[in-house]
Amino acid sequence: MSLNRRSFVISLVVLAAVTGLGVLGFQKLRAAPSRNGVPTARVARGSVSLDVEAEGELRAPRSTMMVAPAVGGSLQIVRLAGTGVVVKAGDPVVEFDPAEQEYNLEQARFDLDQADQEVAKMKADAAVQAAQDRVALLQAQFAVRRAELDVRGNDLLGAVDAQKNLLALEEARRGLDQLQEDVKSHVASNDASLAVLNERRHKAQLAMQTAERNIDNMVVRSPMEGVVLVKENMDASGGLFFTGMMLPTYREGDMVSSGRMLAEVVETGALEVSAKIDEIDRATIKAGQAVEVKVDGLPGEAFAGRVKALGGLAGRRFFFDSSSGGQFDVTFQLDRGDPRLRPGRSVRVVIAGEQLKDVLYLPRQAVFEKDGKPTVYVKRGDRFEAFEPKLRYRTVSQVVVENLAVGTVVALMNPEAKPAAQQPGPSSGGPTVRGAGQ
Repeated sequence: MSLNRRSFVISLVVLAAVTGLGVLGFQKLRAAPSRNGVPTARVARGSVSLDVEAEGELRAPRSTMMVAPAVGGSLQIVRLAGTGVVVKAGDPVVEFDPAEQEYNLEQARFDLDQADQEVAKMKADAAVQAAQDRVALLQAQFAVRRAELDVRGNDLLGAVDAQKNLLALEEARRGLDQLQEDVKSHVASNDASLAVLNERRHKAQLAMQTAERNIDNMVVRSPMEGVVLVKENMDASGGLFFTGMMLPTYREGDMVSSGRMLAEVVETGALEVSAKIDEIDRATIKAGQAVEVKVDGLPGEAFAGRVKALGGLAGRRFFFDSSSGGQFDVTFQLDRGDPRLRPGRSVRVVIAGEQLKDVLYLPRQAVFEKDGKPTVYVKRGDRFEAFEPKLRYRTVSQVVVENLAVGTVVALMNPEAKPAAQQPGPSSGGPTVRGAGQ
């Protein structure tokens, strides 16, 4: 056999051996999908504290808005209490320039005085007209009476004179009737003119009362004791606004429109905490349960409180939230107030739950979500198999289960995830809870 042929045969043998080893290795990898370095944990039996932890914010149970009075125009702020100022009931919060309203008051007073004078003049003219009408009526009645007496003597007169007396009587009676109608017309005309003047007077009086009320409204007072929170000036940008834009708060000298909300007075003596809890934690919380509140802006401080109210209906999550189940609103009442606390601050609430003894639990990081269901990956030999556990409770660090045996090994990382997407811990979001297994 030549040298070239022998080298060709050796190359074929080496290539076949390498190919066989590659196929064998690929089959072994498919048969053992577990990866080296996947952290694991075991199901344990012990005690678990069902403390629930949630994030929320402080809010005032009672607040009131300080609104620019409706006076039909722009107002200028001349005095404004700053954010954080403590006010009592009746204290001024916002004061406006009353110059325009004072001018309107003087104008209304002038119109009222003029209307009063015109009413008095109209009444005097009506009295003079009535007196003149009475005199004219007496004269007309006397003329009719005299014409009637002349007609009685017609038997002693000629036909021509008798006819003249009859015509004179008829004319006197027509004059009396016309005068009586004129008197009625005068009375109606005077009454109508007086009603118009009285309406003008009433209108001027209402304008004066409105101006006086507007002057009183130039000082906006707080109806209760609380802390002032000045609002952002929405007119500072000329009506333009975009996301992320920082607007200044209202200041003295700013021009505002009627009806603008300038500030808010919030009651600080009985602050509450508003938060949301997951549906799985709803059954472990009851009204009156003790809580511990920690304010983000006050490190090292803790405030005691109680569960005040629990929502009866679950709210919807946002469309980008992949967590299953709904969330319930919950309100917490602080046992005592503190002047350092302000509405709107973020807080963390720890709800003291009951102690479960002799239960099966595993780390919360071992529970994942697959097809909308909780899933753990149980180690079977050199493989990890997906298994749906029956969860009883879930804390921040442990999950209480029922259908797993003590000592069962579970993965703390999703063995089915791609290496770039491996992230320990559950995919569920929402408020967290705290527990301790022993």
